[in-house]
Amino acid sequence: MSNPLFLSRRCLFSIFFIAHLFHLSHGDVGTATTYGPPYTPTACFGNDLSMFPTNNMFGAAGEGIWDNGAACGRQYRVSCFSSAVPDSCVSDQTIMITIVDRAVSTSSKALVADTTMTLSRMAYKVIVQKNTPLVTVEYTQN
Repeated sequence: MSNPLFLSRRCLFSIFFIAHLFHLSHGDVGTATTYGPPYTPTACFGNDLSMFPTNNMFGAAGEGIWDNGAACGRQYRVSCFSSAVPDSCVSDQTIMITIVDRAVSTSSKALVADTTMTLSRMAYKVIVQKNTPLVTVEYTQN
C-alpha cells in the first residue's frame, strides 16, 4: 500500500509545477509614471548625456529598485499592465529602458510620487496611449 503523505506531497508538487508552466507572467509588477526635461543632472551620471540611450528610452528608479545606486545603468523590459483609465495601455507593447537616475531626486518632478519607476516622456508614450498619470507595469531586469 502506498504512503498517503507521499502521494499528497507528490500531487501538490505536480500542481505547483504545472501551474508554473502555464503562468503567463514571469516579471515583477509595479507602478510607473512619467517625467519630463530637464533630465540632468542625474544621481547616476551627473551631467553626462552620453550615458543616456539615444532612443530616449530611459527612466528613474523608485526606491524599491534603486538598490543604493546599483540600479544605475540597469536595463528593464517594461510593459503597461493596467490603469485606472480604461484602454490606456498599448497592448502587446514592451520597451527596454535604462535607469539613469533616482526617482526621488530627479531634476524635474514626476507626475506621481513613490512609484516603482518614472519613465521619460518618450518611453511612457510608447506603452501608454491616453493621458493618465499612473499605470501598473510588468517589468523584468534584463
